[in-house]
Amino acid sequence: MIVTQRTLYKLLLTAICGFTVLSACKKDGMGGELTQEEKNNESFTRYEGKFLDELWKLNPDWATSVGYHMYDSVLVLPSEQKKKLVDFAKNNLDSLSHYPQNELNASNKMDYLLIQNYLRKTQWTYGSLKAYEWDPTTYNIIGGFAYILNEKYEPLAQRLQSFYDKMEAIPAYFKDAQKLVKNPVPELTDLAIEQMTGGADVIEKDFIDSLTKSNVPDVKQKLMRERARTSAAAVRNFTAWLKTIKSDKGRSFRLGKSLYDEKFNYEIESALTSQQMFNAAVERKKKLHKEMIKLSKELWPKHMGDKKMPSDSLAIVEEVIGELSLKYAEPSQFQSAIEKQIPKLSAFVKEKDLLTMDPSKPLVVRREPAYMAGVAGASISSPGPYEKNGNTYYNVGSLEGWDKERAESYLREYNNYTLQILNIHEAIPGHYTQLIYANKAPSLIKSVLGNGAMVEGWAVYGEEMMLDAGYGGNEPEMRLMWCKWNLRTVCNAILDYSVHASGMTKEQALKLLTKEAFQQQAEAEGKWKRVSVSSVQLTSYFTGYHEIKQLREEYKKKMADKYRLKEFNEKFLSYGSAAVKYIKDAMLITEVEKPEGGKADQLEDEKEGPVDAPKGGGKKDTTSSD
Repeated sequence: MIVTQRTLYKLLLTAICGFTVLSACKKDGMGGELTQEEKNNESFTRYEGKFLDELWKLNPDWATSVGYHMYDSVLVLPSEQKKKLVDFAKNNLDSLSHYPQNELNASNKMDYLLIQNYLRKTQWTYGSLKAYEWDPTTYNIIGGFAYILNEKYEPLAQRLQSFYDKMEAIPAYFKDAQKLVKNPVPELTDLAIEQMTGGADVIEKDFIDSLTKSNVPDVKQKLMRERARTSAAAVRNFTAWLKTIKSDKGRSFRLGKSLYDEKFNYEIESALTSQQMFNAAVERKKKLHKEMIKLSKELWPKHMGDKKMPSDSLAIVEEVIGELSLKYAEPSQFQSAIEKQIPKLSAFVKEKDLLTMDPSKPLVVRREPAYMAGVAGASISSPGPYEKNGNTYYNVGSLEGWDKERAESYLREYNNYTLQILNIHEAIPGHYTQLIYANKAPSLIKSVLGNGAMVEGWAVYGEEMMLDAGYGGNEPEMRLMWCKWNLRTVCNAILDYSVHASGMTKEQALKLLTKEAFQQQAEAEGKWKRVSVSSVQLTSYFTGYHEIKQLREEYKKKMADKYRLKEFNEKFLSYGSAAVKYIKDAMLITEVEKPEGGKADQLEDEKEGPVDAPKGGGKKDTTSSD
């Protein structure tokens, strides 16, 4: 019997309710009744199911991306979605207020806080940020269509039908979008045009190619092809319209300090303020410079021979890094070089017993799809929490069409040393590994509303952990290049805050990145483009890493001689993709405060449902390299 994902989800909800009833029956049979605290937890678990179902009705594209396919054929008009989401946030904040937060168990309390933050962020997004007016990339719907086409969660004919039904609303969708866009940011307008120009092929070419391979009757295929052409034309008409309204006098891409601080609070969910994070990044930069100067002076005779050492310390670092960066893969071999390293990373993690790896979960290295272009050179696209057995894709940007100078600059940045660190970050034990663990966490909420700073922070933490365990043979060259890589993370945070909250110019930004972070010109130019089309996300790497390192030190002190690195890693990852500050609260509970096999633990077991039901993990958005 074929069981669809939507059927599995219904089974999961049934299981949750079934466990609730069973729990009550068991207690009655024992002559006892549920305590008020237990009733609160069971009631909250039921609320989560209702919350998610309502959320997916309003966000069908998001639902598709996490593997919930009940609404694959639906495309909600943006103005309608805006109104309904604002109402949804208001109503659910009211519902949430009826649950006593302090009487929920640890897992439910995390979920409560994640839901509350999402609802408040939704209100702020539409009420204060209003990106739907000035960011045309908001209307790039190609990813949802590509997911339906590429992921084999249902037979091809069924997915093509969903694709076809969803296309019906495309012309009305973009007409509605035109009414909402006002004074768009020029840089974001260019990005939207680039993404959707390439993405239109998903509808007009890829969809029709898939039709040819399907068993859909010819008469139906003719109708589908006609709608595809109409839909692709609507996408191209929208991009043509964007070109006509683009103006250098459009809204600045800089958020400004007030909006930046607020966005940081909602998206990062850190125990730090954005200013505190910036200050910590500046201090980290100083520390890294000191270590890099020391390593470079040690490596100078080996790599620079009799060449006179510069008097300027940072110049010494720059020259040694420049020499080491000359070893890199050929442009045509860039993707295959990545593929070859993945098994080696997995073997090292297993040898050093850093984490328990699951070899059954596929990782597919692929060329970055056109509709994702223009933001990051490498990224991970993970299966959603309802399709935890789906493929994880390692998206690699193509160098096709680049001139020789630009390609060589890029490859010097991703040289033979840093390419290994990139793979640690994106794949093992970074994003790919973390998201496999997240799939095993019992909470759907922690996956659906996963915290980007935790996800990115773990990947950065994983880089350092691997080197500390001896990856790269403890070579000073590898350590120096990792310091440079970590400096990238640090300078991302400094750059993002400085540009959006302090008005840093492009010239100042490029100087920071090339002279103080030792980046190649092509990389620095690419980072400037990225900071001009995104905000706050670039801070997630350092903030998450900083908080995880702080948590590990506190956990070490708490556990004393019982501390084990693998135990810390796996316990940390067991909480799913929750914000680090929430995980910290759970991990640092003293043994006296921690329930031991009591009612709270029982409720946690009951919440998991049947072992073969989808339980969460994955994430909505692509995770990108820093």
